[in-house]
Amino acid sequence: MLQTESLLQSLMPGAKSFNVFLQQLQRHWANRLAHYESRASWQIERRSQARHDSLIYQIRDGQFLEKGGINYSMIKGDALPVQATANNNPNLSGKAFVAMGISMILHPKNPYVPTVHTNLRYFQTLCDQPIWWFAGVMDLTPFYGFDEDCIHWHQTCKKACSSVPVEDYLIYKKACDDYYYLPHRKEHRGIGGLWIEHHNQGDFSDCQNLIESLGNHFLPAYEPIVKRRTSMPYSQNHRDFQQLRRNRYVEFNLLYDRGTKFGLSLGSRSESILISMPPTVTWPYNWQPSPGSEEEKLVRYYLQPQAWGCV
Repeated sequence: MLQTESLLQSLMPGAKSFNVFLQQLQRHWANRLAHYESRASWQIERRSQARHDSLIYQIRDGQFLEKGGINYSMIKGDALPVQATANNNPNLSGKAFVAMGISMILHPKNPYVPTVHTNLRYFQTLCDQPIWWFAGVMDLTPFYGFDEDCIHWHQTCKKACSSVPVEDYLIYKKACDDYYYLPHRKEHRGIGGLWIEHHNQGDFSDCQNLIESLGNHFLPAYEPIVKRRTSMPYSQNHRDFQQLRRNRYVEFNLLYDRGTKFGLSLGSRSESILISMPPTVTWPYNWQPSPGSEEEKLVRYYLQPQAWGCV
């Protein structure tokens, strides 16, 4: 058991159960991934310090996963760095805080199986009248598109939000489309999903339940896609395109991702933060897809925001 008790004393009532949920969910995700892997290398790291507890599963060189990571962490700090609040809530700079979260990033080997990412988080300042919020994200990054996969992914995302009005679901979907956009490429990273940030409108328990619902719906959204695509035959050309598209993942994470910037601004362990990076990437100069090809259809059609969840 991780030594988190010293970090939990200052949390709002109810946040402790969310912390338990995160750790249980990490174990569940790891157990489910083990069903798809018989030869992958698993590296498990536990780090317990006075102000930072973490448990990291790093997976590589499997028949399904080329690389993957499932990270749990809880951080307590005396003062939020200016860099961590520059874009959002600059008034929180310098305040004591607690942050906890879990993230998973999977880079499958087969180009027909999409890369996928999710994270669930809780943040709270440590003061007499604390500021708190929950956050949750799930997004899908295919290299080759299939309508049925897009529909299933987004309809499951919609089900995860069944406790809130459909208008809220549409807000979370659009926020995901807007966030995972690369301005310098003028294209979206993937087909989106859900982006719920600074969620504290309403009762604490309602906010917590929504983010936990997202976590519980993540594998039901992804596993059917894996089962449909993981045994599809592919060529070296498919792998080459996968390596090329992965460069968008790297560019986004290093140039725009707030979580990466937040973690690095706290002086957190860079290996843990950058575990999200794909294992192999290429940057061919001025590559263009063949007209009418699957590769062209990905960018021209599948990466354009659509109402898949309402089909």
